[in-house]
Amino acid sequence: MLLELKNIWYSPEETTESVAILKDVSCTLEDDRFYVITGPNGGGKSTLAKIIMGIYKPTSGKIILNGDDITNLSISERAKLGIGYAFQQPPRFKGITVGELLSLARSKKCVGSGCNYLFDVGLCPKDYANREVNSSLSGGELKRIEIATLLSRNCKITVFDEPEAGIDMWSFSKLTDIFEKIHKGRDVTTVVISHQERILKLADEIILMQEGVIKEKGEKIVLLGKIMKGKNNFKKDCLGRVEKNE
Repeated sequence: MLLELKNIWYSPEETTESVAILKDVSCTLEDDRFYVITGPNGGGKSTLAKIIMGIYKPTSGKIILNGDDITNLSISERAKLGIGYAFQQPPRFKGITVGELLSLARSKKCVGSGCNYLFDVGLCPKDYANREVNSSLSGGELKRIEIATLLSRNCKITVFDEPEAGIDMWSFSKLTDIFEKIHKGRDVTTVVISHQERILKLADEIILMQEGVIKEKGEKIVLLGKIMKGKNNFKKDCLGRVEKNE
């Protein structure tokens, strides 16, 4: 699927002044590409992700999917078109099992190959299918279960908002393996909001955002080197947490 963002502006409705979080953002996301959107905190990255999914509606501008204007479509309508979204903090569903959650995502009962999506994210269906999606699951487990639900839907565009948030380094390592597997084995456009160098290295293209605008967009081989060398003031904000953690 070809997704086009055209002249997107976004200001929260509750603001008393005209404070734009996104300012005339335009870019094109092509089929079967892995994009990482990065940049300083507060630059509009997560807002852009929510605009794509329909969680936020742009103040102005258009969102075009395969030539059709989807700007005013709801979250559920976009989901039916093949757009999926993973939150920074996946929701918990007390009283719903992992298997039931996968069944809801697939609109089919989660048995046999249906639950095998858990294998794809490194979880044993026998151990997890009957567990509730509640506080007994760790942050890393929840992240992988959420990814399994997206895989089960066979999304054409998947958006991950800071997937590394709230998980330990072992889970993060598994997460990067999953992203690499998705990119190599599926015909899907992947968009990840991230500061992490390991995720940046998986990208086909990197999009640098700052103060609500896209500063640069281009091939990883070009932009990652610039970030690592600190040539555009993104290194401290984008990679500082990685350097501290590692």
